[in-house]
Amino acid sequence: MEKECCSNKTKERSEKEYKSLINRLNRIEGQIRGIKGMVEKNAYCTDILVQVAAANAALNAFNKELLANHIKTCVADDIRNGKDETVDELVATLQKLMK
Repeated sequence: MEKECCSNKTKERSEKEYKSLINRLNRIEGQIRGIKGMVEKNAYCTDILVQVAAANAALNAFNKELLANHIKTCVADDIRNGKDETVDELVATLQKLMK
């Protein structure tokens, strides 16, 4: 297993985690391009709104996966190493995500 590092505000992700996140982002990017195309083709408002809701759900799923990985690796490792300020950073991040 590759060594994961969360210091200096960077992280080395495992190949599995990297591929999963990139695949999600590629799908989201395709959804956004599709929405843009719908606007360009004067699609009906409700149809566009449904696609925007789907893109939002995909972004939320991406956030959940990334957050879970962050807690399991960076946060857990920092707590084990006595870096309790990481908990404050996590709380601040969660507050931003829940606005």
